[in-house]
Amino acid sequence: MFIKLYLWLKKHLLGIDIRKPLEIAIANGLKIGKNHNIREEVIIDPSHCFLISIGDNVTIAPRAHILAHDASTKYHLGYTLIGRVTIGNNVFIGAGAIIMPNVSIGDNVIIGAGSVVKHSIPANSVAAGNPAIVKCSTEEYLEKRRQQMNNHPCYDDSYKINVITPEKKEQMINEVDSIGFII
Repeated sequence: MFIKLYLWLKKHLLGIDIRKPLEIAIANGLKIGKNHNIREEVIIDPSHCFLISIGDNVTIAPRAHILAHDASTKYHLGYTLIGRVTIGNNVFIGAGAIIMPNVSIGDNVIIGAGSVVKHSIPANSVAAGNPAIVKCSTEEYLEKRRQQMNNHPCYDDSYKINVITPEKKEQMINEVDSIGFII
């Protein structure tokens, strides 16, 4: 009851938009495909989200930023740089990555955590770093991981965070000497 009253007060008395940031961005022109997984604290440029399009089957990990503007020139030139951002289908953008204006990310791309994407990334590639550069093809990266799965522990969904038992946590602690894999 208290939460409903609190939300009503925020919306009607204070004029605060109580929608989630992604809902607001879509209402303001963000184009986004189906089956997306946009995690907590992702920032999609609120002032220029209409210049951003995101394809199908895209995951954006926590604290990533997608920017369609760069105000570094505003004070000096009186203008802010703007540019379209296009993210293809089947893309993963790692935690804390920053996608800058005027960037296109192709289909089947993996962007490493913490990367700063200043230039377009071609389809079927893995890019990482600051600035992000292409490291290998997506297939080469996935094959490397497939090989690692043969030599490291793999865990089913009974090990996921919301259902894992204390015993299974202890098992993972004991088994994961460097890396492991979970569904």
